[in-house]
Amino acid sequence: MAGISGFSSLTPKTKNVVVAGGLTAFVFGVYFYTMRAVGGTDELQAAIDKFEGEKNKKET
Repeated sequence: MAGISGFSSLTPKTKNVVVAGGLTAFVFGVYFYTMRAVGGTDELQAAIDKFEGEKNKKET
């Protein structure tokens, strides 16, 4: 547990910065992972295009 004892010797402000940095890195990691996973499929855009095409056919 050398990491925890090293962490406890830091000042409270430094601890807050370290925790905030870790949380920020985690959030951005999850965001970019999710965007990459969702961006791989274009099903929603295909459905929108199909709907628009059918709508245009009915109008003419």
